[in-house]
Amino acid sequence: MTPRARSTYSVRMSTPATAVADSGIERELSLLEGKLAALVAHARELRAANETLRCDLAAADDRNRALNERVAAAARRLDALLERLPVTAA
Repeated sequence: MTPRARSTYSVRMSTPATAVADSGIERELSLLEGKLAALVAHARELRAANETLRCDLAAADDRNRALNERVAAAARRLDALLERLPVTAA
């Protein structure tokens, strides 16, 4: 068979130099695989943390909105009380 038509079942004959190079490549691929796995795990952790932060932000926004409504209501009550006070001549 020609090198292009070599099937996946053919046995590749290697020289000791090629075997050393192949083991170096295997080692490098293994290292890259580990780094990629760590990167994927870190990305998942960041996504989970991001989701938690989004939920916390939504809760804080709701609380802020409720507090702003309470402040506005208190301001209206104070304005109504001020209107009821008698005007004194100075």
